[in-house]
Amino acid sequence: MGVEIERKFLVKDDSWRAQAGAGVRYVQGYLAGNERASVRVRLEDDAARLNIKSATLGVRRREYEYAIPREDAEEMLAHLCRRPLIEKLRYHLRYGDHEWEIDEFLGDNAGLVVAEIELASEDEPFRRPPWLGEEVSHDPRYYNVNLVDHPYKDWR
Repeated sequence: MGVEIERKFLVKDDSWRAQAGAGVRYVQGYLAGNERASVRVRLEDDAARLNIKSATLGVRRREYEYAIPREDAEEMLAHLCRRPLIEKLRYHLRYGDHEWEIDEFLGDNAGLVVAEIELASEDEPFRRPPWLGEEVSHDPRYYNVNLVDHPYKDWR
């Protein structure tokens, strides 16, 4: 069984960019989503993956991920996924003892930048970088699956 413990935060300024390497472009689409789980396909660089994630609210969620042929992923994204597709640049950087992922969204979600940290337990302590803003782990608007139906461009 796969379990992910992840906390998600808004990013309050661009000072993180000085520590980040090159971003990796992600394109992902959702094949299905309901009150129990979401199923997505994702392209990142040369890799393609199918991901199933529980729809529970909070920092602990069930997650299963499988490598799939890139050609299959491209076809699913083109013909089966809901629109708009989620497009983003993902940056990795280290702060304290943890690796952070910063997602800079593009397309219909341009302007949204979030930082995520995966933890071994829900109460694991971590150092907060100076660019870290409000925690949004419990706000479903920031779940990628919800950004399809309610893109960031429509929030204002």
